Formats: sequence, C-alpha cells, structure tokens
Amino acid sequence: MPHARLRIAQIAPLAESVPPKLYGGTERVVAWLIEELVALGHDVTLFASGDSATRAKLVPAVPRSLRLGRPRTDPAAAHAALLEMATRRAQDFDIIHSHLDWLHLPLLSRADVPFLTTLHGRLDLPGLASMAQLFPEAPFVSISESQRRPLPDATWLGTVYHGMPETALQPSFDHGDYLAFLGRLSAEKGPARAMRIARAADMPLRIAAKLPRASTGYYKEQLEPLIDGDRIRITGEVDERAKQPFLAGAAALLFPIDWPEPFGLVMIEAMACGTPVIAFPHGAVPEVLEDGVSGFIVANEDEAVQAVKRVRELDRAKVRQAFERRFTARRMANDYVELYQKLLEGSPVLSASADPAPA
Repeated sequence: MPHARLRIAQIAPLAESVPPKLYGGTERVVAWLIEELVALGHDVTLFASGDSATRAKLVPAVPRSLRLGRPRTDPAAAHAALLEMATRRAQDFDIIHSHLDWLHLPLLSRADVPFLTTLHGRLDLPGLASMAQLFPEAPFVSISESQRRPLPDATWLGTVYHGMPETALQPSFDHGDYLAFLGRLSAEKGPARAMRIARAADMPLRIAAKLPRASTGYYKEQLEPLIDGDRIRITGEVDERAKQPFLAGAAALLFPIDWPEPFGLVMIEAMACGTPVIAFPHGAVPEVLEDGVSGFIVANEDEAVQAVKRVRELDRAKVRQAFERRFTARRMANDYVELYQKLLEGSPVLSASADPAPA
C-alpha cells in the first residue's frame, strides 16, 4: 500500500557536495536517498552546500563544499548557518532527517518536529555514550548492526543498509587481470596489506584513493616504498565516470581493513560491477558480504592470497545479483519511509534489524 506524500527535510554534511565530486561516502548516500524519495513522490528539501546537484529543493548553507571550496570557510560557522536555516524552517516539514551525527541534536530536540538521525561513522569513540544518554528521546538509525554495538543504550529506531541506484555502475562478467583498492590511504583501511597481498599472489594492484592530510607521514614511510608504478600503481581519487571501468575491470576488490567499518560503501560498488570482494571480517563486512557468493571473508593475509587464487570460482553474475537483491537505492528509500511513518504514527521505538539479511 503506497504511503502518503511526505514533506521531508534532509540535512547533509558540508564537507562535500551532494553528491560529492570525488571522495565522500555519506554525501553520496544522501544523494541516492534523495533521488529515490523524489521518485517515490515525496516533497524533499535538501540543506547542503550550494554546489550540490539534486532533484530536491536545495537550500544552500555555503556556496561550495568545504573540502574543495576556496577561500576556506570555517567549518563551525558553516554548520551553524546550516542548522539555523534548517531550524527556522522546521515547521515546513513533516519530518527532518539529519546526517550530521550529533551537531543538530540540541536544536532539533526543541523544534517540535519529528526527526531522526542516521549515524554514518564509527561509534566506539570516547564520549559518544554520554551523548546518547544526554538525548534519550532522539531516535537514531544505524547503517549496520555492527555499528551500533558500542552504543546499546541509544534510542535505535532501526538499521538501514546503504543502497545505490541499479544503473549507477554496470557489471562486467569478464574476469579481470588486476586487483583493485579503492578508499582512503589510511592505515585502518589496509593499503599496505593490499600491496603485500597482491605481491604474494603475483597480481598487479591498482590503487584509486584519497590521501588524507593526517596520513601523509604514513604514506611516505609505509606505502611509497612499495609503489613501483608498474605492478603496484596509484592513480589518486576517481570520479564516478572513472570508477566504473576501474572496478569492473578488476579481478577482485581488496578490502583488508583493520577497524570497525560502519558499512563499507565500496563493497557494494564493487558488487554492482560484478566484482568479488576479498575482505577482513571487521565491522559490517560479515553483514554486507556473502562469503562464497559475493566474495571471500578472510582472517589474514595468507588467506587473502589463497582467496585471490580462487576468485575465478565465483560467478560474477551472482555477485551482481547479490547487489540487486540487497543494496539498491529503492530498497534503502523504502526502508527509510517505513521509519518515517513509524515516527509520525507515534509507534514505539524499535530496535529493528536491517532487512533483507544475508543469505
């Protein structure tokens, strides 16, 4: 049964545009969600940076996203403006959906409009438990069951896995001839492990990644000596156009993380391309990957090397089907609409698990 048309406000971070020009997982997911909500007939207003491109009504808090904008804008001032704009118009909406983690809670808790917050980051950091206790009535949405474990006493409305448009990336069913690494060049993402795995498996490694300023020393000391420009090659950040051939042409994506990954968007991007994923079992990995179907979950580098040698056993058509079954943007939008309705109906807050579950 179709839901009534809702007036929905979406509040996005200002670090990147919506969608981002290059790297930026949260803003990309917000863009996909908004496009599907509009397609479903809802009236959506996006509070974000002015260089965002959206079918929703755009309210720009700053002219350009903070990471790429010049001259640099003070982030605290920019987000203060963002929240003031959203709060002044709160009564224009049936529901407000924030993606800012915690910044908006003091204002929206007093706005007398139903709101919910999707937490996009890791939740095992000091001080977050006290934040959840400080706002016991604020409903949160997790992006994996694993993500929410450090904050069991938060008011969880549900878990909604990320989803992306079915047509955003097209699959290739030819076995690739190199391994891919896509993400940040930070120690917790495992780029050094990826290089060692590729060398041990005697496979070329292509790296498309952002180098955060804080990781410059790590890059110089740990990564640069391993990059030979031939077997191990780095290309820098890729946009959406370049991402398609990069992932679709790979034999597998390496995801050897060493941190509690809240979701891991790159895994479903690879799956959309029909490309299997070889990943370490941290954070949300066991929820996203179906071991032996969409990739292999391995315990260490030796197992990863063996998985590389077995990757041709996997049916790339079934990798793509796993994406279509569980990680489309339409499924994500429908899941959120269900949560919006629960809030508007005054239903008791649930501790709902994500659906659909892995096979």
